[in-house]
Amino acid sequence: MSFKDMVAADLKGVFLNPKEFGEVRTIQYDGEVYEDIPVVLTRKKEEARSRLTDDYAQGIYLASFVLHCALSDLDGNLPEQGTRLRLGDGDGFFRTFYVSVSGCEMGMVRLELEVLDE
Repeated sequence: MSFKDMVAADLKGVFLNPKEFGEVRTIQYDGEVYEDIPVVLTRKKEEARSRLTDDYAQGIYLASFVLHCALSDLDGNLPEQGTRLRLGDGDGFFRTFYVSVSGCEMGMVRLELEVLDE
């Protein structure tokens, strides 16, 4: 068994396993729906958002998240930087995110997501 084979086995068996670190979510991207996908979603940071001079809304922050999932669970479709995707919580509620960074290594998708949050 090669190193890549061992990593691939650990991705779904440990890291994305809902009994270990993962959670089951639904992803909507580019007109496709990927249901019951094991993902790891981590909140990266929350910071004050940039405001325009005529923007008087207060209490809204830019929240950043990192999402990991298997590329095979997305049928090989890697979400592109600058696009939007919707992430469901399993109860029918979806939240729309902006993909700020997109990458894939050894079958593991890593997306940095941004959303305005109160």
